[in-house]
Amino acid sequence: MSNTHEIPTVIYIDGACRGNPGPGGWGVFLTRGSNTKVMHGGDPDTTNNRMEMTAAIKALESLKQGNHPRTIVTDSAYLRNGITKHIIKWKENGWRGSNKKPVKNQDLWMRLDELVQIHQVDWKWVKGHSGNPGNERSDALAHKGLLSILD
Repeated sequence: MSNTHEIPTVIYIDGACRGNPGPGGWGVFLTRGSNTKVMHGGDPDTTNNRMEMTAAIKALESLKQGNHPRTIVTDSAYLRNGITKHIIKWKENGWRGSNKKPVKNQDLWMRLDELVQIHQVDWKWVKGHSGNPGNERSDALAHKGLLSILD
């Protein structure tokens, strides 16, 4: 019999924006075994990248600290590459990029960095709008979040 702590949590996230910048939404579809959780929200003045990052942050903030694996599935190469590769150099360089300018979305990168220190996260990239059911669900939730602020 498997221990419940071994059941992985798979988190599908997405962001949406009408204009960039413009009003935006984020969506989270979280699964752990047969349990699911959905979340969404929006911002009246944001960018798509900020909504992608916000979805990841909201998902991780909703979890209790634990030792079971968590996989975040995103269609954002910006987010996946930023958190798995670039963030190391950004931190070493005082949150400046290779162009010596401050890193965009530093506030969100810093919060995400805090969260990945307390959660065991594996980051997976999938092509957006390619029929992945979890990605499609998180995309629909992001659009729901966007619409919620337009009403």
